[in-house]
Amino acid sequence: MNVDQRLIDTHHHLWALDGSVNYPWLEEYPVSNFFLGDYEAIRQPFLTNDLKRLVPAGYRLAGSVHCEAEAHRSHALRETQWVTSLHDQYELPTAHVGWIDFESPKCDRALDAHMRSPLFRGVRVKPVTAATPDAADHVRGDKGSLQDRHWQKGLALLEERDLSWDLRVPAWHLAQAADTLQSFPHLRVILNHTGLPWDRTSQGLNTWRTGMRSLAANPNIAVKLSELGTPWHSWNSSANLELLCETIDIFGPTRCLFASNFPVSKLAVGYSEWLALIEDAISFSAADHRQNILHDNALHWYRLSTQHH
Repeated sequence: MNVDQRLIDTHHHLWALDGSVNYPWLEEYPVSNFFLGDYEAIRQPFLTNDLKRLVPAGYRLAGSVHCEAEAHRSHALRETQWVTSLHDQYELPTAHVGWIDFESPKCDRALDAHMRSPLFRGVRVKPVTAATPDAADHVRGDKGSLQDRHWQKGLALLEERDLSWDLRVPAWHLAQAADTLQSFPHLRVILNHTGLPWDRTSQGLNTWRTGMRSLAANPNIAVKLSELGTPWHSWNSSANLELLCETIDIFGPTRCLFASNFPVSKLAVGYSEWLALIEDAISFSAADHRQNILHDNALHWYRLSTQHH
């Protein structure tokens, strides 16, 4: 008897677009510089059952991590509560990564309010980043950058509460992030989207590699194998497979997590195709660790309950 492979998708988004939570970028005005270009195709509701329907035969979605979806910043807590209500109804998602304002003097109280949800595991707060590699140093020390003192205080609050930080920066900021995180040796960090290697020139990939190695030197940092769409290059499965294999080699198979970034990633690749690419990378680079990457690592890094397993 064939038993379905248990899968935990450690990065996806949900939105109802029914007024329960407001998403300006989806409901009001499209952003002009979206990294995957025209995203009209995802400006529609995407809910738990829509995610479940995407999972191909042979797999069972045993858990998922919902990542904040750029809700109106005044609705951050409302998003956490809404995701928690979905869990109560469908048992998925099984964890939520929310958003808070590191610059707010009430940041600690905001975190405590989110922590009332049993799903809340940490935050994704995106630092200010440069749009291109050659401008990477121009934002250093700016308000909202990785060097901002408010960020230092915010990350310290996460570390104190044993909450995680989802780190999302393009590849040319990875080394800076590694430097910043040396000050927080106990902070659990999960790097989003394979380190966003958008610049696929040889110099760009060397920058990505150097940054990935700097982050991997910190044992409290894991990486999501997700989102290899790039604003400057068309989808290339063989090149993306190489990047996935290299990521597994750099971080090791117990610090890599399967993630889809759906529905955003569907602008570049289908769910089944992405999962098949991850399976190929596992078979080439970590054949003995399929269960870790597709399921078990998520239990550890996001502190998920095993009661539904």
